[in-house]
Amino acid sequence: MSELQSAAVPQKDAAVLPPKSQALRKGGRPSAATGWNMAPYVLFFAVWEIFSRVNGSLALFNPLFLPAPSVLVIEGWALAKTGVVADSLLSSSIRIAAGFMIGSVLAVALAVLMVKFSRLERWISPVLTLVSPIPALALLPLFIIWFGIGEFPKVLLIAWTTFVPVLVNTLDGFKSVPSTLIRSALSLGASERQVFTRVMIPSAVPNLLIGAQISLGLSFSALIVAEMMGADSGLGYIIVDARNYFKITNMFVAIILIGMEYSLFSFLLKLLERRVLAWRKGGMSGAVEK
Repeated sequence: MSELQSAAVPQKDAAVLPPKSQALRKGGRPSAATGWNMAPYVLFFAVWEIFSRVNGSLALFNPLFLPAPSVLVIEGWALAKTGVVADSLLSSSIRIAAGFMIGSVLAVALAVLMVKFSRLERWISPVLTLVSPIPALALLPLFIIWFGIGEFPKVLLIAWTTFVPVLVNTLDGFKSVPSTLIRSALSLGASERQVFTRVMIPSAVPNLLIGAQISLGLSFSALIVAEMMGADSGLGYIIVDARNYFKITNMFVAIILIGMEYSLFSFLLKLLERRVLAWRKGGMSGAVEK
């Protein structure tokens, strides 16, 4: 919380805040509710394993269409020994990281400019309303025609997919800053720059991170489709190659790796959110001590 926001907390509310020692303990170490919970993953794969084995015994449908996780581990290990898995993970990670960073930085920069210059917002907002509903995947054929099938159109597609949600949410965060908070800062002698950097930006960070979480899922969709339509490496390429040779186990291996990679990126984003927004303890769990 910024200094100005801290000063704005009423004294009677400060009296009901949890003790400092409890706040530090809860903020310094993630609780069981917010930590990495492996139980749902274990349960999911256990149910999958049991269902696949039952299907193999009863032949409800072709067992080749839904191999058991134990079979996927064996096939995935064999695929990993060829080096394809490591190369694909590296290629996909570089693409998603580059596109996500470029799109986020450009979106935040444009949001700041639109808040700073209202005339720019009046010109940009109608265009944004026009182009934002267009699925990014519809732009991929155009990107390939314009820029070829190299790395640039893939990164550009991911950046565009990231750009719109982050821009919209960040802009909404800037506009949702209470005017009383800004007037309080101005009355305390804060300059326009201080109001922007110490009041508006910290207030917009939660919305920015929400936009980043939304963009992350959309960016992974754009990544896989881009790799399926024109690439010689990546997790999407594994799926296309497996489809061509009817290697269903390789398809499942690539799909599981996509989910694991997304979970890793989402976890890193949650860690960033927890660190940046350490002051925010909302919800029922923050109000009721157990």
